[in-house]
Amino acid sequence: MIRMENVCKSFGDNHVLRGMTLTVEKGTSMVIIGGSGTGKSVALKCILGLIKPDSGKIYVDGQDAETADRDAFLSRFGMLFQGGALFDSLTVWQNVAFRLLRGSLKRPADEARAIALEKLRRVGLKPDVADRYPAELSGGMQKRVGLARAIAAEPEIIFFDEPTTGLDPIMAGVINDLIREIVVEMGATAMTITHDMTSVRAIADTVAMLHDGVIKWTGPVSELDHSGDPYVDQFIHGRAEGPIEAVR
Repeated sequence: MIRMENVCKSFGDNHVLRGMTLTVEKGTSMVIIGGSGTGKSVALKCILGLIKPDSGKIYVDGQDAETADRDAFLSRFGMLFQGGALFDSLTVWQNVAFRLLRGSLKRPADEARAIALEKLRRVGLKPDVADRYPAELSGGMQKRVGLARAIAAEPEIIFFDEPTTGLDPIMAGVINDLIREIVVEMGATAMTITHDMTSVRAIADTVAMLHDGVIKWTGPVSELDHSGDPYVDQFIHGRAEGPIEAVR
């Protein structure tokens, strides 16, 4: 579903992606791991076209992402943002139905609200939450609203950017389980970036290790503990010593 071929991206003298090559099979859940500042978020933004790569090619379902019709291209994606990114001036249901209230996916308001309520139910939130504002919700509830918004338009591909950041272990487990269930139910292709190893094991079918702008290792999550790769081994065990230099 997604193929990145030798993608490079620099910001001035900061060479973030240095030839990233990665394949995400249709209907699978890929998790990219790596330390902060290794280019995980930049990779997602390059796929979405929010950032233009300096070189290399990106294909989505065989189509060149750079030449695709933008509206049709983006309509295939859903996104759960790291900080929730809810609009504080909109009610919960309006946040969930944001894409359904405007643009090429526009639906009548009552239909959009009905879909929003169903998606809120799917992530474990009751109808009385719909008319509240994001500031009235806990962090875990906000993350669920963000997840409901990500799936509201039934996307083929869903990106999850650090989905459990800022959550306590129990709520993080709930979000992980929800993500896994929803991806399987929808048959969607999922791409997650995280440094939370509990999330990796809960969400992933396959794992890719991004370091210094390139993929160092990729394989099934079942092989993660026996990858034989020193970068993966150091990262998953949180060791200070190894090929990944800790910033001091």
